[in-house]
Amino acid sequence: MQKTRARKVVTLHIGEIRARETVLVCKTCKRTERSRALRQLVAPGGNFGYDVMVYVGRALFLRHRTGREIVAELAVRNVAISTSEVDRLGKTFVIYLAIAHRQSCAALQEAMRAVGGYILHLDGTFDGRGPILMSALDSITQIVLANVKLPSERAEVIVPFLQDVQRAFGDPIALVHDMGAGILKAVAEVFPNTPDFICHYHFLADIGKDLFGRENDWLRKHLRARGITSKLRRHARDLKRFVDADPRLVEEFCDAMANDTPPQTPPATVRAISAYSLIQWTLDGKNQGGGYGFPFDRPHLVFAQRLARACSQLHDVRRPNTRGAAAVDRILFKLVRDLKMVTSDACLHEIMETMKRKTTVFDQLRHALALAPESGSQGLNCHGMDADIQTIEKRVKGFCRRLRESGKLAEDKAYKKLLDQIEKYEDKLFSDPIVVPTPEGEISIQPQRTNNIMERFFRAFKRGWRRKTGNGSMGKTLKTMIADTPLVANLDNPQYINILLAGKTTLQERFAEIDIHTIRQESKHCQEALEKIPPKIKKLIALPQFHEKLTRIFPPNAQTA
Repeated sequence: MQKTRARKVVTLHIGEIRARETVLVCKTCKRTERSRALRQLVAPGGNFGYDVMVYVGRALFLRHRTGREIVAELAVRNVAISTSEVDRLGKTFVIYLAIAHRQSCAALQEAMRAVGGYILHLDGTFDGRGPILMSALDSITQIVLANVKLPSERAEVIVPFLQDVQRAFGDPIALVHDMGAGILKAVAEVFPNTPDFICHYHFLADIGKDLFGRENDWLRKHLRARGITSKLRRHARDLKRFVDADPRLVEEFCDAMANDTPPQTPPATVRAISAYSLIQWTLDGKNQGGGYGFPFDRPHLVFAQRLARACSQLHDVRRPNTRGAAAVDRILFKLVRDLKMVTSDACLHEIMETMKRKTTVFDQLRHALALAPESGSQGLNCHGMDADIQTIEKRVKGFCRRLRESGKLAEDKAYKKLLDQIEKYEDKLFSDPIVVPTPEGEISIQPQRTNNIMERFFRAFKRGWRRKTGNGSMGKTLKTMIADTPLVANLDNPQYINILLAGKTTLQERFAEIDIHTIRQESKHCQEALEKIPPKIKKLIALPQFHEKLTRIFPPNAQTA
């Protein structure tokens, strides 16, 4: 017996206990032996059991609970813990999970080989000046394979990440990613003989931004500079007073609109509620779209078109000599004046017409690619309409042929660039099913033609983080987050859990098998990766005259004593 020591241990199924541990030592080899029963409950040097750590990890990353909510939940279960300890246990949980994941790479590779291999989807997310969090995911098993934080999307920093994926899981049967130059170059270097495809959604979005992004930016700046949105809302508030004055007015107005008959109310009141409704209809133009974002949705164009239509409809404002009409007509006069100030600009109409022509061509290509349907309700969760890849390829080639034969339209530089883009990436857009061997024989696998599986993954990740922190920006979070945090998404995958547990029944049992020295080395590595630049140094290096100031206090040719 070397020594006896007492420890406070807190677990979910026992609560707080005082554990007395006897440490034994071999007189011959001097090896020490500690209590295996205690080691199954809690890590060496720790106070909170593995089951508490797993509870905290799942609550933080799967249920997206805040530190205070977790403290309250555990208090009900007779576990007293602080929010800072919750944060520490959450990071420790990710470290344990990451090590268990790496230890399971061979089993994961075998499971993927059993279904024909894996299709590697790559994507990154960033916010502001923070690092880029890049993740690799298999679209067949829906398992996150690897993660890394990168300073940029340059090829030279992506290549080592892809090489790590290759060493751990072998070559994929195909790759899907966006059109980033760094990713394209890195993929070509690491997987030169692997079928490589770009996401149809990213490809089409890039074409739309090139085609009419300039016009969209002009519209946005023009409308913002005129402040028309705030003016419309102010006029709506003024008109709402007349609407609220008669409780029956809204119902009578809606009935009249449904029956196409004039409402039985004073003309001034009818004009007030009509103008109020027209303003709300115009403002609602900013919300139009299928939830795909620009360039699939064009809210600035729809808003500008509705402004023009509203101005035309309100142009002839008369002032009949009826009681109460003067107050309404003063508001309508100001409303028409503000609308004219925006819509009378000749450049506005020219930009709107140009953008309308270009969006018509863009929507033809959108239809050919069977992507982001205008009547769809899934938004960015839509992975494309049902259509086989051969039909899509035939329709896109037909679109290109018609555009080339369209005379003056084909001579426009913008449309020439569009055709060049399609021709440049043609080999990466359309793929035949890939035939791969499996233990049960050969099967055909069709790679997903969008990278929306990664987009949905990152959106869910960000939503959970916003729910937990209340912060819409993840810039600071990405700086302090452990890179392997996205692995927690795998815990909802039964196949992954079965592989990760490796015969154990619970995560806490699996974590208890991991050597504490490995955990400490990984924690040290993560801490070094999260090292922050002192705030005063960050301010100093941001100064334009930083180099000159440094030269004056530390000349380059200064001799040290």
